[in-house]
Amino acid sequence: IPSELKAGYELPTVRRLNKLRIPFLHSKNYMTAIRRNEMADLEKARLIINEVDREMLRLFEKRMDAVKEVAEYKKEHGLPVDDFVREEEMIKRNSKLASEDYRSYYVNFLRAAIDISKHMQHKLLDGMRVAFSGVSGAFANIAAERIFPDAQAIGYPDFKSAYRAVERGDCDAVILPIENSQNGDVGGVMDLAFFGTLYVNGIYEAEIIQNLIAPKGATLDTVKTVISHPQALGQCAAFIEKHGFKTVEAVNTAVAAEQVAALGKLDTAAIASEEASVKFGLVKIEGHINEASNNTTRFAVFSRARRTPSPMLFTVKNEAGSLGRAISVIGEHGFNLKALKSRPTKELIWDYYFYAEGEGNLYSEQGEKMKKALKECCSNFKVLGTFEKETKI
Repeated sequence: IPSELKAGYELPTVRRLNKLRIPFLHSKNYMTAIRRNEMADLEKARLIINEVDREMLRLFEKRMDAVKEVAEYKKEHGLPVDDFVREEEMIKRNSKLASEDYRSYYVNFLRAAIDISKHMQHKLLDGMRVAFSGVSGAFANIAAERIFPDAQAIGYPDFKSAYRAVERGDCDAVILPIENSQNGDVGGVMDLAFFGTLYVNGIYEAEIIQNLIAPKGATLDTVKTVISHPQALGQCAAFIEKHGFKTVEAVNTAVAAEQVAALGKLDTAAIASEEASVKFGLVKIEGHINEASNNTTRFAVFSRARRTPSPMLFTVKNEAGSLGRAISVIGEHGFNLKALKSRPTKELIWDYYFYAEGEGNLYSEQGEKMKKALKECCSNFKVLGTFEKETKI
């Protein structure tokens, strides 16, 4: 091959052409051979891509089959599609396996795969039914729509009927408030958790902003009575006292808004969400009337299935030091006790059950030992559920 024609071509290409032993009578024949060889290289690369694509298709279908199982698990256990913590952990872990030259591209590939997986999960969970207490516009309804945007949110008259709907199988999960940062525990829900059969599979924090809403034309001067849920009335106690309002309790804030809209009286208002005012055609007279600026409610998602990798419920024997022994057992096995609350059992006078919430794996070796020890010093013991870190919604 003439040396002047070798310029600009990679040495391997030249070597391959030399092996062809083609008689180059002039440069036109030589360039044609070059092009043919380059086309052969291109076709070889495309064949590799096609082969890899076929293998990727097989693995993609295998991955999507696994995604279906994940969606079914989430539906059964009342879990949302989005799990941002796991997504970032997976990307961080897997991206380390890629070479530095391709790492940034591989991260984009993983994010695209996650988005596709979640898209299918959303589609599969489209028929999920989630119960809540109240009507459209209730804070629990707002929480349900944020946690399960693809599910059908079904309102029930009260906590008990919403809870029983899941026990019967009418709904897949129920979202109920368990605690407010200002007014403490929601006793009715705690009792359902103790005496019922459902499990907690998630805890979510939602900021609660209470508003004074009333029929069009009402003002602070015309309002004499406010209707709302007892927790909401407690959260806005200072505002209510300042204006001298009479209070009437309702099952929940959205029902209060519905009642005020039905009455249509300028002297009666509700304390509820801004969404409720829109839903029932009311106007906001005053916003953010809750006493504390950091008014947060913890919502629990209950379902019929228990997650197996937390909260526990137990009663202690009527003996001196029995509660102390139960608390010691929890600490001795390496569990961090975050909360301990009591509620009357309503079976015997001055008889209480205790709600304990802690950090740790109840299904580890130490967890099994702790449960065994608690059963020995408690008259009743129940694992209410397990969940990951609380999520703000």
